[in-house]
Amino acid sequence: MTFTTRLTAAVLCGAVVAASVPATASAHPARGSLLDVVPVSTLDTSQLVTYLGDHALDASRVRFAVDAKRITYRTIDAFGRPTTASALVVLPRNGDRTPRQATWLHGTTGYRGSVASVADGNDRAASYLFASAGYLTTAPDYLGLGTGPGFHPYVDVKSTVTASVDALRAAREHATSLGLRPDRRVMITGHSQGGHAAMALGEAVQNGADRHLEVGALAPIGGPFKPSLLVDKALNGEIANGVAYMAYWTVAWNRLFRLYDTPAEVFRDPSVEALFDGEHRNEDIFPNLPPTMPELLTDDYTARLRHPTGVLKAKLREADSTCDWRPRVPVTIYSSAGDRDTLLETSAYCDRRLKQHHAHSTLVDLGADVNHGRAAKLALPQILAAFDRT
Repeated sequence: MTFTTRLTAAVLCGAVVAASVPATASAHPARGSLLDVVPVSTLDTSQLVTYLGDHALDASRVRFAVDAKRITYRTIDAFGRPTTASALVVLPRNGDRTPRQATWLHGTTGYRGSVASVADGNDRAASYLFASAGYLTTAPDYLGLGTGPGFHPYVDVKSTVTASVDALRAAREHATSLGLRPDRRVMITGHSQGGHAAMALGEAVQNGADRHLEVGALAPIGGPFKPSLLVDKALNGEIANGVAYMAYWTVAWNRLFRLYDTPAEVFRDPSVEALFDGEHRNEDIFPNLPPTMPELLTDDYTARLRHPTGVLKAKLREADSTCDWRPRVPVTIYSSAGDRDTLLETSAYCDRRLKQHHAHSTLVDLGADVNHGRAAKLALPQILAAFDRT
């Protein structure tokens, strides 16, 4: 079930991640309170045009220089205990004291050092794209990635939402310290795992997760909106990178919901579990995974996945439900017929569920020749243009 974006490698930029954690949570933390701010980079408009072009992004809407910073903030973990997390915040240099807000939610990564706040890669580029057009942009690293301690609770809806809401709170606190009053409306988008997260975050914000926030727009890209379907497809070998996704998801959900007692119960090679500790890079993970699902999983665990019961069935149903609500703003879902990771079929499922709840939803198919990764490159300029019109 591990399904979202291809686990793309990124180059660490700056100090070693483990050395960046500035503080620990207190016994009575204020969720979203700011603990630390570390400058990441400052780019002028000409540098941004070059940078975005290097990441195959349309730079035609670049208008302002940007300042990027890594923030560390208080939040809670998947069990409700105090912890910390990090995010990238990018501010446009446009003199606007009441900037509009956007948030970028990233896709799958097994390595804590490949997120936007510490690594120079596609997610940082997406954040710069929005900020260079005038948006105060927040890119949460989620729990257990970036400078956050512990393991990442991969595709856990509740903890993804709490970490993302608290990142927006911390970004607002930082902006306020600079004399800014950010627009309460947040334009929400993300790719792959981040597309799934975007719908969950949108529902939470609309339902009052923070009284200072409202949903301004929703535009998920290639989200795994029906994980239960993707599990079946992966077991049949019909998902690109399915072995890596399934291995990551199995390990992550075991930490949350106790799917097994020992890794030998689910993995033919029990050493697979150790690959997903957040410290292994892609070049360490992929060569140590088998090529096919039957070589990855035991027969007993495969049978459990094909016919889930108990907590596994309940949590899959919860993960399937991020489109089961009625947004007050129009939703545009971007996907592509050429996506073999999360499949156009799951985006169509989300579009259908939203319409059944009487939401205004549009599904954009970017084409049969567009794969999962390229979908984000093509969708982002369209999303930015739509945000500007909102």
